[in-house]
Amino acid sequence: MEFKILPFIAFLSVAIVVSHAALPSEEYWNSVLPNTPMPKAVKELLQPTSEWLEDKSTSVGVGGGGVNVNNNNNTHVSVGGKGGGVTVGTHNRRGRPVYVRVAPGQSPFIYHYAATESQLHDDPNVALFFLEKDLYAGNKMNLHFSKPANVETFLPRHVADSIPFSSSKLPEIYSEFSVKPDSDEAEAIKKTIQECEDTELVGEERFCATSLESMVDFSTFVLGKDARAVSTEAESAEQKVYRIEAVTRMPSDKPVVVCHKQEYAYAVFYCHKTDTTVAYGVSLVGAGGSKAEAVAVCHRDTSEWNPKHLAFQVLKVKPGSVPVCHYLPENHIVWASKN
Repeated sequence: MEFKILPFIAFLSVAIVVSHAALPSEEYWNSVLPNTPMPKAVKELLQPTSEWLEDKSTSVGVGGGGVNVNNNNNTHVSVGGKGGGVTVGTHNRRGRPVYVRVAPGQSPFIYHYAATESQLHDDPNVALFFLEKDLYAGNKMNLHFSKPANVETFLPRHVADSIPFSSSKLPEIYSEFSVKPDSDEAEAIKKTIQECEDTELVGEERFCATSLESMVDFSTFVLGKDARAVSTEAESAEQKVYRIEAVTRMPSDKPVVVCHKQEYAYAVFYCHKTDTTVAYGVSLVGAGGSKAEAVAVCHRDTSEWNPKHLAFQVLKVKPGSVPVCHYLPENHIVWASKN
C-alpha cells in the first residue's frame, strides 16, 4: 500500500482540532501519583483513545508531542515533536496497529546477552557505558544520545489486556498485528516475549509492562506511592564531547526500577528492580553549548551478567569487579522513591 502524506498535510490548513482533555492513562497516573510530573518520554508515548475505535472520522490533534492525523480509512500520520520525525502506518479492521519494525538489534540493557561484533562497532549505545569512578563534575565524556528509533506508543490498558502476550500465543499475536510469521517483525515480537519470560538474574525482580498503567502499578508496588519517574532529555542527537556540570544521586534507601523500551508492535517496557543499583541525575553541556539532563544508573554487582556483555568489552573490565554505569536513552524510564 502506498501512503501519501501531502493530502493530510494540506488538511491541516483546513481544520485543526486542539484537545487538552486528559487521556485515561493520564488520569490513572494523576490518581495514583498526584503531584508527580509525567516525564516527556512517557507523554510522547500516549495516544488518544479514539485512535482505537473502529469507526473513526478524520481528526487532527495538536499537542506537546507533535501532530497526529487520523481518518476513517485506518491510515494515520504522526508528525513528532522536536526530533520526532514523521511516521506513516495503518490499522487493521479491528483497530490494531500494523507493525513495521524500525529498530533492529538486541538491547544492551538486558544483561544476559553477549555483545555481537556489529553491536561493538555500530550500536550508538556503546558510548553510554562508563565506570562509576568517572561520574564527577568537570569530567568529559564522548556521548551519543541518539533519538529513539522505535516510536510505537502505548495501547490503552483495556486494549493491551485483551491481546495475548505469551510465547504459546505467537500465531494469534502475529494475526492481531498483520505480521507474517517469517518476517523481521515476527522475530522481534518473539524475542521480546521470550526476554520477558526468561529466567530472572539472581537478586532481580522483573516485569514487562504492556501499558502505562501496568508500569505504574509495578513501580509503585516496589517503591510505594512516593515513587517518581525520570528520563533523559538531550538537545542534540549527535555524538560529541560533553562536560559534566553536576551530579545528583537520587535520594533513596530503596532500590530503583529501570524500565527499558523494547521492540514490539506497541509500547512494551522491560522493567527490572535490583537492590544493588543506584541512579543519578547528571547535567551535561556539550560542544557548541547543547545541553542534556541525563539519567545514569550504576550497577554495583555485575557478577551475574554475561561475561561477554557489551559493557565489559567496551570498558575492559570483568563481571563483579567494579560498578558499571550507563546513561539511559531518551525513551527509557527510571523509577525511584522521592525520599
